[in-house]
Amino acid sequence: MATEEHVAEQGKTAGEYIVHHLTHLQNHKPASVVDFTVFNFDSMFWAILLGAIGCWVLWLAARKATSGVPGRFQAAVEIMVEMVDSQAKDIVHSAESRKFVAPLALTVFIWILLLNTMDLLPVDLIPLIWEKMFAAAGHSPEHAYMRSVPTADLSITMGLSVSVLLISLWYSVKIKGLGGWIHELFTAPFGAHPLLWPFNFAMQLIELVAKTISHGMRLFGNMYAGELIFLLIAMMGGAFTLSATGFALAAGQIVAGLIWAIFHILIIVLQAFVFMMLTLVYIGQAHDSH
Repeated sequence: MATEEHVAEQGKTAGEYIVHHLTHLQNHKPASVVDFTVFNFDSMFWAILLGAIGCWVLWLAARKATSGVPGRFQAAVEIMVEMVDSQAKDIVHSAESRKFVAPLALTVFIWILLLNTMDLLPVDLIPLIWEKMFAAAGHSPEHAYMRSVPTADLSITMGLSVSVLLISLWYSVKIKGLGGWIHELFTAPFGAHPLLWPFNFAMQLIELVAKTISHGMRLFGNMYAGELIFLLIAMMGGAFTLSATGFALAAGQIVAGLIWAIFHILIIVLQAFVFMMLTLVYIGQAHDSH
């Protein structure tokens, strides 16, 4: 929740406030639109931390699992495991591959679910804590950038989608052999005639690039939009004054924030599920021959 004091004490306008909240903690400013020497330390920190928490939760569930009547925690984890395993069986027909793919899909689902859930925290909570720590270290809080929703960072979502692409390519080579995979690159989807090889290869590259970009962009777009809407709602509270209009804006922020948060829970779970399902689909396609 944004407060008038928090915005005013830094002398920010509404636009500057939003820009500040959408700026990453980086090693340096990017020199171009695509700069592979820039690292978003905030996204990396939260992604690694929440990934470790997700692994710990799964380990704890496995450690406490019993063959008797399960508790609520074990039952919840078992429901997720059975759901993912059922989807994996329907999409990836190789039992040997599912030994790796099903746990991978479960990990992806839980990890992205945790990353997305960070969007439900008050928008000023973590940035304000970081600003206080920054100021205590003798630095200007004006340059204390901290974004806490890793899936609203395109570099994180594209990193995940590229990882899925690499796993899919590895399974393509493993299942079909290197020669079979290369043969498929040049003979599908139009046929094996040599004149069609360039068109087949171009179509295969376009398909791989399109699937990877759409995989990462879909998750990023939904979470970035959700984060931006939370910031816009928070600005209603930032405009609070001791007047009828001010109280109406404060009340509006609470109501609008609550409604959007409830709706956003659906988006958070759905986007984690969609990313997991597409991971299974792309790996499953790697097992198919054209």
